[in-house]
Amino acid sequence: MGPLKNLKVLDLTRVLAGPYCTMVLGDLGADIIKVEMPIKGDDSRHFGPYQNGESAYFMSLNRNKRSIVLNLKDEKQKDVLKELVKNVDVIVENYRPGTMEKLGLGYDILKEINPKIIYAAASGFGHSGPYSTRPAYDGVVQAMGGIMSITGSEGGKPTRVGPSVGDITAGLFTAIGILAALTNLRETGQGQKVDVAMLDCQVAILENAIARYVVSGESPKPAGNKHSSIVPFEPFNTKDGEIMIAVGNDAIWSRFCKVTELEKLIEDERFKINPNRNKNYKVLKPLIDEQIIKKTTKEWIEIFNEVGVPNGPINNIEMVLNDDQVKARNMIIDVDHPKAGSLKMPGVPIKMSETQGDIRRPAPLLGEHTEDILREVLNYTDEDIKKFNN
Repeated sequence: MGPLKNLKVLDLTRVLAGPYCTMVLGDLGADIIKVEMPIKGDDSRHFGPYQNGESAYFMSLNRNKRSIVLNLKDEKQKDVLKELVKNVDVIVENYRPGTMEKLGLGYDILKEINPKIIYAAASGFGHSGPYSTRPAYDGVVQAMGGIMSITGSEGGKPTRVGPSVGDITAGLFTAIGILAALTNLRETGQGQKVDVAMLDCQVAILENAIARYVVSGESPKPAGNKHSSIVPFEPFNTKDGEIMIAVGNDAIWSRFCKVTELEKLIEDERFKINPNRNKNYKVLKPLIDEQIIKKTTKEWIEIFNEVGVPNGPINNIEMVLNDDQVKARNMIIDVDHPKAGSLKMPGVPIKMSETQGDIRRPAPLLGEHTEDILREVLNYTDEDIKKFNN
């Protein structure tokens, strides 16, 4: 059932950052009650591609959730939400700051209803600061957060990272914040608000780019596939394609040189240690190119694997889905949906020896579990259900 099997989460999120967070919690066993607006539901239900009329985008982010339809502009249905808040551990939303307050459902209100509630809010710029109420999407925070400025071809224009890392990292950090808050709740009995901004998360994952600027005084620029401080660490052309090679330390460098017939470079002071290889990159790169082009990608993979030089092919998405290691780790799963049929999607990346998470249910149809949730969580009778529907 997963390590979070006793956790109840009220999910008011839509599109990506929030749904990714609650999907992670659901994959680990939490009961995710997804609250959607009538008729339309989550915006992403209307994003392609579609399979048998159902959004594959939505289905890939909303597995392991149950859907209840509530109109939060209706006072009676808003009261139903408040009743649900009394019966859950966590509420997650990713509205623009101020929206929940306008609905009368802000943290200050909900914590009076349930003092132990963990209220997690993921937004573009957070619930404080001069940009707080601005709208934001992934591309906006990638641009503002600096990651685009260091991504792209050397000498080229800043480039957006392919996956929506602005949303996804915010989803992950929100999940981490929730788990940290739950640990504190267990120790102190006190609930709290978790405020995660997409922009903050982009700054947090800039890795060594900030360190490079602070030390050098110069903002890093796009450098293509080359690592900023480790050499060699980039793709090289082979006889029939490309291979990614990552020589992460001097011991690997020695092994790399031996199998590429570059042994003379091992003791060459220009290349003996990584800082020197980095300094003399423009001299070293052609010497490596000349050797790697002599064999096929498959030949080099076998050679490098034999001696422990990190390497890999540049797989397209089809190749990823068919990769032996990916399949062995159950990272591609077939999930059966009542309308869409079977759909492949990523599996659960966190492997646990005793409480493994899994995909227990497909993404829900809009409002599919409304009556079940009202009966199970709020003890509604058939008569109550009739009144709710009217």
